Amino acid sequence: MYAVLETGGKQYRVSAGDKLEIERLAVEAGQPVTFDRVLLVNLDGAVKVGSPTLPNAQVLASVVEHKRGEKKIAFKMRRRKGYHRTVGHRQELTVVQIQEIKA
Repeated sequence: MYAVLETGGKQYRVSAGDKLEIERLAVEAGQPVTFDRVLLVNLDGAVKVGSPTLPNAQVLASVVEHKRGEKKIAFKMRRRKGYHRTVGHRQELTVVQIQEIKA
């Protein structure tokens, strides 16, 4: 049994027990969170596809921790102009543990 959910502008294929790193949520660590933008649910071969979402489907999860991702480096340069810039970015992430899929 698995589901495809959408959060933070991205889609994730999840099943019960999975740990997932998603975009930062405004929920404290240890608290439950419900994802209701479920796009697809597979119940042992019976596939339900939403258009765009399934109306009664939910994915229940709990927030494990908040962290920051690895540093991404962007280097900007204009040739022959003496312009060099190195910019770094670390994305704010939330780690969630999937508890249950309700279809």
